[in-house]
Amino acid sequence: MSALTEVPSEAAFAQHMSNAPAETLIVLYFYASWAAPCTQMRNILSALASQYPATTPPTVSFVSIDAEQLPDISEEYDVSAVPFVVCVKNGEILESISGSDAIKVRDAIERHVGGGAPVDGGHRAHIPPPLSAVARENGPATATQQPVSTPDGSVGPAANAVPVSAAPALTPEQSKEALFARLGELVKAAPVMLFMKGTPSSPQCGFSRQLVGILRERSIKYGFFNILADEDVRQGLKEFAEWPTFPQLWVAGELVGGLDIVREEINADPDFLADFSVSKPAA
Repeated sequence: MSALTEVPSEAAFAQHMSNAPAETLIVLYFYASWAAPCTQMRNILSALASQYPATTPPTVSFVSIDAEQLPDISEEYDVSAVPFVVCVKNGEILESISGSDAIKVRDAIERHVGGGAPVDGGHRAHIPPPLSAVARENGPATATQQPVSTPDGSVGPAANAVPVSAAPALTPEQSKEALFARLGELVKAAPVMLFMKGTPSSPQCGFSRQLVGILRERSIKYGFFNILADEDVRQGLKEFAEWPTFPQLWVAGELVGGLDIVREEINADPDFLADFSVSKPAA
């Protein structure tokens, strides 16, 4: 059976890619060790890998990559969020899936793998419900470069273990409840979460750029979500947070506020957010 293989370095990754036959589908899985959704996706991909026989040459190769430790590879494949899966064959990117949509990942692999059938004769393994993805930051080489949500710069839509066609239509109240449940998980995806326009490496508004600068100056490890990449989150978070503008900074699942509020907090307490700094002395 095939297995999910970790690549420890850029050199090992380059060797793996160069040695792969043209007909082999390579499934690249980008993750962050501290992001809970990635643990779930790793289990899913390991289960999917076990369904394919280990052949020579291989029909499919599953590769896991730490997006934080190997940022150049992440940059090469436009990794904006973790978990992030890329299907590659003969050096060509066939499809990229951002977020925790396990059914979409499975279907993409089956669609691109070609003639290689799963060892179980095609039976589809059970896929657990997904968690939200956490976006990856592409900033300078500090711990604020953590892979952190969005989720395509955003969190992927939630998926169920049953086919979409089998799911009953949701009422507006149920849809709102589901969105708020998702947002409740998302604001806790990292101890410090920034909901901004754009990404830290490419902010799309001046307020977001300034707030990113404040976090970087203090070497704060933080997660971020590009609200421009997900309209549901963009609109839903305004009501969920009872705060109509962006950026929004959340700490330990609680809203701090926007740029002005963060500045006020820092002026009142220079050690505000110090507990989340990578330069904080060990206890």
